[in-house]
Amino acid sequence: MSNDTEIEQQDDGVGRRSLLKCMLWAGSGVLWTLTGGVPRSFRIETAEAASAAASSSLSFLQISDSHIGFAKEANPDVTLTLRQAVERINRMPARPAFVLHTGDVTHLSKPAEFDLAAEVLKGVRTERIHYVPGEHDVLEDDGRSFLDRYGQGTHGQGWYSFDQNGVHFIGLVNVVNLKAGGLGNLGDEQLAWLKRDVAHLSASTPIVVFAHIPLWSVYPDWGWGTSDAAQALGHLKRFGSVTVLNGHIHQVMQKVEGQVAFHSAMSTAFPQPAPGTAKGPGPLKVPADQLRHLLGITDVRFVPGQGRLAVVDRPLDQPAA
Repeated sequence: MSNDTEIEQQDDGVGRRSLLKCMLWAGSGVLWTLTGGVPRSFRIETAEAASAAASSSLSFLQISDSHIGFAKEANPDVTLTLRQAVERINRMPARPAFVLHTGDVTHLSKPAEFDLAAEVLKGVRTERIHYVPGEHDVLEDDGRSFLDRYGQGTHGQGWYSFDQNGVHFIGLVNVVNLKAGGLGNLGDEQLAWLKRDVAHLSASTPIVVFAHIPLWSVYPDWGWGTSDAAQALGHLKRFGSVTVLNGHIHQVMQKVEGQVAFHSAMSTAFPQPAPGTAKGPGPLKVPADQLRHLLGITDVRFVPGQGRLAVVDRPLDQPAA
């Protein structure tokens, strides 16, 4: 696959000016619709956007990077902001069919952290929460604690798929056996499973893939990418609509390659610096009155029969309706 991106590139990687423009726009609320892999975007305040959202028959949410157990300057109370994310979800006009949590539920994968996260997340008004692990969820016992809680019915180290409203959802695990520099890795066993998993599907089936580390090369120097992502995406190239949802980088970034749209989500815990703008990744301290604008959830809606997915990022300080 090519490395073309919607975001301008400079010699040091992603252009900071254009990235900030993208993040500010997303922060104000941007609706993306995808038809046949071709994106269209407009501010959610427009009547056209409202009409597109209202016509959806499947609505689900993505939350990511809760980091329960983290307690440093960037956010001394991540439990509070996770509770605020839950409240934000519950104030939305339409109840989501389910929620995808794209990893780093905990900060140190300790039992008490998993318990606290479960206590908060049980307040979400939805039928189910689907999980994939982040690297912070598998720090202890090779991820056994995560799998014991969330891995029922999964394969290998926790990958799985399910179908809803004509959409095929695929949860991948790319945080085990990380490559040099922290790059994500899927591995041969999971790749073989993925090939089998989609073999029976019609090419017109909309596909949603969710994993923790991005499946595109956001910034490999910081480990923001997956070493064997191209092989995974190769198994999906015959499908007309593929949406890939990730976390890990704690900020909104988007890219489209052919029929594949990539989207990374905000964290509910703390932001991270834009690629290449700091010595390395890690918690970014911002003024307290700005923190909730850089944390949030992602609302995803699907229109049956049109192959269309609309992705709206909703900061915690943004009104629900």
